[in-house]
Amino acid sequence: MSVKIRDIDLGEFPLLLAPMEDVSDPPFRALCKRHGADMMYTEFISSEGLIRDAAKSVQKLDIYEYERPIGIQIFGADIENMRKTTEIVEKTNPDVIDINYGCPVKKVACKGAGAGILQDIPKMVEMTKEIVNATHLPVTVKTRLGWDDNTKYIVEVAERLQDVGIEAIAIHGRTRKQMYKGEADWTLIAEVKNNPRMKIPVFGNGDISSGEKAVEYRNKYGVDGIMIGRAAIGNPWVFDHIKAYMNNGETLPTPTIKERVAITREHLELSLKWKGEILAINEMKRHYSNYFKGIPNFKEYRTSLVTSMDLQEVYDTLDTIEEKFGAGEFELI
Repeated sequence: MSVKIRDIDLGEFPLLLAPMEDVSDPPFRALCKRHGADMMYTEFISSEGLIRDAAKSVQKLDIYEYERPIGIQIFGADIENMRKTTEIVEKTNPDVIDINYGCPVKKVACKGAGAGILQDIPKMVEMTKEIVNATHLPVTVKTRLGWDDNTKYIVEVAERLQDVGIEAIAIHGRTRKQMYKGEADWTLIAEVKNNPRMKIPVFGNGDISSGEKAVEYRNKYGVDGIMIGRAAIGNPWVFDHIKAYMNNGETLPTPTIKERVAITREHLELSLKWKGEILAINEMKRHYSNYFKGIPNFKEYRTSLVTSMDLQEVYDTLDTIEEKFGAGEFELI
């Protein structure tokens, strides 16, 4: 049976690309879409930044037809600003408006936004209701189990958010206090899904990086789909690999060095087109280590990629990597 967010058909067991700050921009999303992501989200957008018309926040509203279905994710601590932001976002016509109640980083959470709102559940419910009432689009939520081990109220929270009108929820199996440490706990995600009052799709998030684990967690916890974040960085193929295993038990080969170089080049070129040379060169630096993870004796090439501000030098380094490692037979470490 297909999973649906209102009338958006996501197929039987969708794989979603998580919204990630400074990662899930249009160039990266283009690669993930091609490699099997069923639904994607923008980087999170600050409500204060959007209302002030800050260039960085406005640019994050860029979405393209080929990306659909796509959600624009917003965050903020002020209910009225979040309502206004919803009205601005609606005009750009995404398929979904997603609320970030999960970001654990200090500068967001300690201002009461992102996962910070998990310390004030009544406000979280009130804010969600205002956002739902401000738009004709489906509203979804991304959140965590709770603020800390003593406040894992996600089963009740999910029910209350459904009651005020959200149409899907993605749950990261950690508390805010855990940040990204330790293992994600999916047992409470399963409790949300198995709550007989829940009628909306429940997506699990946290630690899924292979087809084997995706199938295991689908069967064990019964979620409607999986949201993938960090495992896609430097690895947009992850969606194809998971689907191949889920559909027919096939384990696809690890991408070759030539394939890695080719996708790194393409990512760089898409970034140049979308954000210009200086930003593209700078912002690609966070991706290089991930694209070439596990290659032995790679330090000098990694250093060159992450320190160079000269575009030709970056291309030359990529050529050298392909030449030096492309035909090599070695175990990735």
